[in-house]
Amino acid sequence: MNNLRELSWSLVVLWASLIVVGLVAIYSATQGPVAEFLPSYIQVNFYKQLISFGLAIMVLIGLQFVNPRTFKEGAYVFYGIGIILMVLTLFVGKEVGGAKSWLVIGPFNLQVSELMKIATILAVANYLTSRRDISAENLKSALIAVLLILIPAILVVLQNDTGTAIIFFAMIPVILFWSGLPYGISLFMISPAIIGYLSIIEWYWGLVAAVILTLMIFMIQRRTWLTFTSFATGILLVIGIQVALFQVLQPHQRARIEAFTNPSFDPQGAGWNVIQAKTAIGSGGLYGKGFMEGTQTQLRFLPEQWTDFIFCVIGEEFGFLGASLTILLLLGLTLRLLQAAATHKHPFAQLVMVGVITIFFTHFFINVGSATGLLPVIGIPLPFISYGGSALITNTVMLGICLNLDFYKRQFSIYR
Repeated sequence: MNNLRELSWSLVVLWASLIVVGLVAIYSATQGPVAEFLPSYIQVNFYKQLISFGLAIMVLIGLQFVNPRTFKEGAYVFYGIGIILMVLTLFVGKEVGGAKSWLVIGPFNLQVSELMKIATILAVANYLTSRRDISAENLKSALIAVLLILIPAILVVLQNDTGTAIIFFAMIPVILFWSGLPYGISLFMISPAIIGYLSIIEWYWGLVAAVILTLMIFMIQRRTWLTFTSFATGILLVIGIQVALFQVLQPHQRARIEAFTNPSFDPQGAGWNVIQAKTAIGSGGLYGKGFMEGTQTQLRFLPEQWTDFIFCVIGEEFGFLGASLTILLLLGLTLRLLQAAATHKHPFAQLVMVGVITIFFTHFFINVGSATGLLPVIGIPLPFISYGGSALITNTVMLGICLNLDFYKRQFSIYR
């Protein structure tokens, strides 16, 4: 690293800023007046996160001295080791919050699915850029790339961690689209998420979405089989969701769905989280109630306020301005990474960056959507802000790899 001026310092500043925002929010959520309502193992979360920040700094610096060839040549090895660790976790893993996704290694608790995100991105990017005749336009190549993502996603589902599995599924259409998948097929791949979301709110909104999306796919792709498949899939999805809501799901599961569309339906039960989250953000006003002054936060009304609902802490205590700054920092990080991907000449580096962007943005979108009541409460942390050592270091590793690939982009042509 002879010329540090070529390092993307804007990404480093955005990364550090997000972590500082998270540390401030975690401190308030665990060290303020609320501490008397929390067990001792929660009260130390701030200090554990501070230690993780120190480790993350060393990881970020260390990754800049790694030969970029390592990420490509070692992709399949990393992927294989990750799969072995995930299978091992199914049998001897530690269960936390209902998900058996933690592997205890000495004094450390390792969430293997977090590391698997990195390995999956590297493996898929390496495969799709390994030969000129391989691209997402080729059906066989696309299916193999999808399979590389589905294997860890299924293992995550078996660990009962649906939230993390969604992150893996989100990678499929984005990476394939960037690799050359036609626009119409890309839209077809994401249409079930749109139709499903609207069908949960009202069945007829799902039906309208199915018709509109089918027309768009037809106008873009002009393929009869794809148009018919799109419409049939949409209709079956609308019907399937209604059957699931009223015939398949258990009462407590149905209550969660109804709480999303109408939190007042069960204000003391399934709707509690949504109501408290909205109340916290809404009561913050423009400037917020002040550091460690939020009533919803300090009186322990907010659930998981140091992880899944940390955005509510920011909104209540620092108001609209604080919440907006947080969103701008996250969007700034995403857009800066997208710019780096678009200006890089090597397809492997581009795909890795796009995969990382997808993971960060999906986390951000779902977390903020859940906190504001726009999406069902799924339980996904906010990147670099929510408490969690494994997530912080893993996200830093992903960002560090992107920084490395961007830094060496002028010499990257030799790393084929």
